[in-house]
Amino acid sequence: MAESVYKIIQLVGTSTESWEKATAAAVERAASSLRDLRVAEVEELDVVIENGAVTAYRSKINVSFKYEDAG
Repeated sequence: MAESVYKIIQLVGTSTESWEKATAAAVERAASSLRDLRVAEVEELDVVIENGAVTAYRSKINVSFKYEDAG
């Protein structure tokens, strides 16, 4: 098996409905511009609170994809 190298980037997805939808939004957006996504690891979950109510869910994820040289 040939050696492979993977790059990891951090993204934050948001949703007004759930952490799952926030995570899915981040992965779907990454998939639209990155090739060969491998793993997404949820690092942190939090919420935005306004006037005592949760208004948004946020999911911070690390996404890995195969690293390829430009040339």
